Amino acid sequence: MTTNSKPFQIIPAIDLINGKAVRLSQGDFSKETIYSENPVELAHKFEDAGIKRLHLVDLDGARTGKITNLKVLNDISRATGLVIDFGGGVKSEHDVDDVLNAGATYVAVGSVAVKQPELFAGWLLKFPRDTFFPGADVRKGMLAISGWVEQTTVPIRDFLKTLAAQGITRYFCTDISKDGLLQGPATELYKSLSTEFPTLELIASGGVSDISDLDELKDSGCSGAIIGKALYENKISLDQLKSFI
Repeated sequence: MTTNSKPFQIIPAIDLINGKAVRLSQGDFSKETIYSENPVELAHKFEDAGIKRLHLVDLDGARTGKITNLKVLNDISRATGLVIDFGGGVKSEHDVDDVLNAGATYVAVGSVAVKQPELFAGWLLKFPRDTFFPGADVRKGMLAISGWVEQTTVPIRDFLKTLAAQGITRYFCTDISKDGLLQGPATELYKSLSTEFPTLELIASGGVSDISDLDELKDSGCSGAIIGKALYENKISLDQLKSFI
């Protein structure tokens, strides 16, 4: 059990392909494992355990650039009281409206914020800044977008400087080399980013393998952790998470 008194949020992830809950290994679509045919049932299970937040990722949308699994968001938001962020395929103001109207509290954005910063800046003028939950997916210090398929030459630190200047308060970061491997998160990277960008709340994502990893992430300055495979593979039980809830 952690002894650090700083708030730390546990956020299970449900990644969607064809309406099913899946996990990929290191973002590789050829390494897909289906964990549930019924994401709504899965979300209920998290809520019953005391979880308040959910990270919902439309992998079909991330890959194709068009939101595909909006119905799942709508179904989960109607069936539970979870606070949901949803991302994948959000490319326009209309998409943002659709995601919010379907029940998401936050819109997770990645590709648009990186490749079309002027468009994203326009969204920040139309919608409250805390509507957006930017994701910084990192491979060797550079951002990867479009479901991690497209590698950019944009350093993560340049991206975070822009977010901070825009008044963004929170973001999530995934070290792709760690994701889905259950070998531990990129704690040193997160510690460095938390120190360098103290105005931004960092939610860690990827690599969590057991409950001790969550203690380390909390002590490194993270404000929370997105957990996927460790839950689905029973490396961490929902009962174990109660010390963080």
